[in-house]
Amino acid sequence: MNTAAKVMDTAAVGTWRSRQTGPVVFTNGVFDLLHVGHVALLEAARAEGDALLVAVNSDASVRLLAKGGDRPLVPERERARLIAALQCVDAVVLFEEPTPLALIQRVRPDVLVKGADYAPPAIVGAAEVQGWGGRVVRVPLVTGYSTTDLVTRLRGRS
Repeated sequence: MNTAAKVMDTAAVGTWRSRQTGPVVFTNGVFDLLHVGHVALLEAARAEGDALLVAVNSDASVRLLAKGGDRPLVPERERARLIAALQCVDAVVLFEEPTPLALIQRVRPDVLVKGADYAPPAIVGAAEVQGWGGRVVRVPLVTGYSTTDLVTRLRGRS
């Protein structure tokens, strides 16, 4: 499959969801400078169900997250395409809002996955997913890998 075909807009995500027959897993993030920690999270997320939808923050929403004035380093379409190229990912959607709550409510995933660095009360959409009978899973982080740390190390070398 052409990986670009895995990237859809928010209008198409409802149609994609309606075609899924098994448990759908949802996770989200910026995924700026893709690294092994991201891959481990996505592989663990996919293991929780039959299809994995990854919501990627648009460039505008990343700027709202206070990641730094020069972030994201990689434009949204490129980040989405890189995530879509991973075998464990079934679909990717960009979102403009500061949080993925509206998208979670639209998709109604069976499982919501976030990294273990998120405390349960801080996981956007957790109450909603649990409210319709879904599960929330926190995945352990791979020590030593974060985009922020990677950017800091790269800047120190210049």
